[in-house]
Amino acid sequence: MSDTPLGPVNRLAEALGHLARTVDSRTQAAPDTSYTASLLAGGPLKCAKKAGEEGIEFALAVAAEDDLAVAAEASDLLYHALVALRSRGIALDAVADQLIRRQGLSGLEEKAARTDQPKS
Repeated sequence: MSDTPLGPVNRLAEALGHLARTVDSRTQAAPDTSYTASLLAGGPLKCAKKAGEEGIEFALAVAAEDDLAVAAEASDLLYHALVALRSRGIALDAVADQLIRRQGLSGLEEKAARTDQPKS
């Protein structure tokens, strides 16, 4: 494990905000002129498949690639997560609510609480 902290979040928050606005704007684009629009036109299943592929690529990069490749794969994963959320109509505030709800819990406590709840 690295001793390097994650660092400030301002630049990432700004970049994610810009990316989210771009994804939202691409809902009006033609699928043959926009990759994002083509994913969204394929619906949640197509978006989920692509997000899954990117998740695997990110995990493999973490295990075996250099830092630049890991950062690139992380950015791909974040992009595809936003597209998948948009395909389902799930607002970023809903994601923020879940993150906030989990603050102050250990990962083990949070996971135990999830497995006790029925899937919705």
